[in-house]
Amino acid sequence: MHGALGDIVVLDLSRALTGPHAAQMLGDLGARVIKVEQPGVGDESRGWGPPFVGPDHDISTYFLAANRNKQSITVDLKSDEGRALVERLVRQSDVLIENFRTGVLDRLGLPVERLHELNPRLIVLSITGFGHDGPEGGRPGYDQIAQGEAGLMSLTGPSPDEPYRVGVPIADLLGGIHGAYGVLAALYERERTGLGKVVRTSLLASVTAVHAYHGTAWTVGGQVPRAGGNHHPSIAPYGAFRCADGMIQIAAGNDTQWRRVAELLDIDPDTPKYATNRQRTAHRAELVADLELALAKHDRAHWLAALAEAGVSAGAIRSVDEVYTWEQTRSQGLVVEVDHPVLGVIELPGPPLRFDGEPPARHTAPPALGQHNDEILAWLEEREG
Repeated sequence: MHGALGDIVVLDLSRALTGPHAAQMLGDLGARVIKVEQPGVGDESRGWGPPFVGPDHDISTYFLAANRNKQSITVDLKSDEGRALVERLVRQSDVLIENFRTGVLDRLGLPVERLHELNPRLIVLSITGFGHDGPEGGRPGYDQIAQGEAGLMSLTGPSPDEPYRVGVPIADLLGGIHGAYGVLAALYERERTGLGKVVRTSLLASVTAVHAYHGTAWTVGGQVPRAGGNHHPSIAPYGAFRCADGMIQIAAGNDTQWRRVAELLDIDPDTPKYATNRQRTAHRAELVADLELALAKHDRAHWLAALAEAGVSAGAIRSVDEVYTWEQTRSQGLVVEVDHPVLGVIELPGPPLRFDGEPPARHTAPPALGQHNDEILAWLEEREG
């Protein structure tokens, strides 16, 4: 692999999604990612499905989503031989990622103190459910539990009485994203200090960190935000609206854009109850009704074209298959081809970053369990030599 992190080695002891997602992000940037898995079983997400694919229907598409650009080695962490191998790998690594429950690394004989004794330059990314300390530190956490505990479900859904989880494992994904950017900061600091450090984040921290204006509504405004369906709580019109053959989304972020929408739909933009954003949000139900009455006269294609011509942000609500067949998605490198050892050439969701002046990166498929045992051992011996 080539890229900004082409000289970085990441030892990935994590499993499931949040840690593997962080490691995958670093792999996308060119790091060599060595995924350590339990012999015979592997990362538990290898068993998560449906859907399962392959000749024996035993390859999890869930696993494929979080493990591109990695090599897999099987190691029994509970054995003396396995721990000795991990210690050898630690000496040759720049980053170690783990998302065990608090205390598990210690019980495995790999506390942070030992890791830094083996390699003072090592950066350790530790991701937990609710934090490694505090009154509930060490508590186990899965994505949906964290979405509920961190307030996200109270903001999502059609009404305060029907809390919904976000349709993707957003707490896990945010934990991986925040962890990866913490690693990059620590790598940059290491250039000055020559020393590694521990980077900590959690599912709770990662969701709370993206409360944005919902957080300040409470911490500063003293108001508890609640779920409001598909309409923005602070901007109107901004949401999903019915037209003749389904729904479209319209976002008017300022009064100028509102006037364009109103004129297009034959609504008086200066009507007192709609003249300012404050008035429009106060009369949201009436505004939505008036907009949908006008939108019912034509289909989605008509309105999307008209809104685009008027310079108003609007869009369709696509299904996942429509997203991946959309030419705009593919033009942005958001679909990549890899050669899987069992499945052959397959397409995967691609990384979200592009760098000017660089050719498109080449990606490797998520590995089969233990696929790189011999290769990694040979690489390790060469490094040690």
